[in-house]
Amino acid sequence: MINGSKVLDHPIRWAMVGGGKGSQIGYIHRSAALRDNNFQLVAGAFDINPERGMAFAAELGVAADRCYPDYKTMFEEEAKREDGIEAVSIATPNGMHYTVCKAALEAGLHVVCEKPLCFTSEEAEELVALAKEKNRVVGVTYGYSGHQMIQQARQMIKHGDLGDIRVINMSFAFGGYNYKIEETNPAAKWRFDPTKAGPSFALGDVGTHPLFIIEAMIPDMKIDNLMCTKDSFVEGRELEDNAFVIMKLKGSESVQEGAKVYCWASSINCGARHDHKIRVVGSKASIEWDDERPNQMTYEIEGEPVRVLERGAGYLYPEARVEDRIGGGHAEGLFEAWANLYRRFAVAMDAANNGEEYGDFWYPNVESGAQGVKWIEKCVESANNGACWVDYD
Repeated sequence: MINGSKVLDHPIRWAMVGGGKGSQIGYIHRSAALRDNNFQLVAGAFDINPERGMAFAAELGVAADRCYPDYKTMFEEEAKREDGIEAVSIATPNGMHYTVCKAALEAGLHVVCEKPLCFTSEEAEELVALAKEKNRVVGVTYGYSGHQMIQQARQMIKHGDLGDIRVINMSFAFGGYNYKIEETNPAAKWRFDPTKAGPSFALGDVGTHPLFIIEAMIPDMKIDNLMCTKDSFVEGRELEDNAFVIMKLKGSESVQEGAKVYCWASSINCGARHDHKIRVVGSKASIEWDDERPNQMTYEIEGEPVRVLERGAGYLYPEARVEDRIGGGHAEGLFEAWANLYRRFAVAMDAANNGEEYGDFWYPNVESGAQGVKWIEKCVESANNGACWVDYD
């Protein structure tokens, strides 16, 4: 159980690029990173407007001389300090991710980056190579994967409880953008601008979340080919607000040859808060997880009553229970899941600093981010060519 005790010799000196006062995601980054005292927020370039950034830094308790007008100045000035930053989180619009991540790695910093990691596979491959060359950790915030039941699903599949995986049905289909919200909401506006959001909205913004979750559940899963259709139902949008993807998988130790994955990514599912669900169907049993009820997962064996597995219960695999933060029966939520991820990032960063490996420890890393970028590219290629089948490799 995680109880706040130290896992590092000292907290990692940490900064943020973006994540300012109007950010939708900045607060959860800070809450997660600071939860277990593995990171210490000492600097930042929080806002494209330096004055707003300075004012917000004061509210956070960041020293005025370590609040910077932009990330370039921050990296240069912090490098001159004996107590300079060791890691940075990138919580900006998508269009800055690649540039800031590359600059951070070149400055010798560990990185935690919002998804998508970048816009193209060429950029992703460059970041993968640079992270390896510099021996720096790049974590990508697929935050839902920090929930304990994802690890439980991983272990159940690994131990053969489901048999061979045959079908995966996944969705992230919320309804909040079923009208032109971007006309009044600045945080939504950039998401439909290809220059800032990249080649996709629904697929990149929400579809990659369940994609990484099934990759975490089934580490040996390999996509053979896929077919995608996408639409912009709200008039005037340059990027899609609804998409469907079918993927055929290669056979592996866990996956039956020809297994299929069905994905619905949408922002126009009227009335739905999230509808972020994963159902994995095997030859022996099925499991289903819903991020609005993250502390439970159904386990269904043909001909037997449905079991509801509960977070923190003694019957879960030990690998799942290691990240308990409070006794079973008490609800844990998204902040705890993100804190689990930041804890994993910190352990990986510390291992890299000491020239060590971190064993079977897993987290959404730079390769995971690159995979998400590749998936978006393949989906867009398929959809733009009449929903044709596209080879994945």
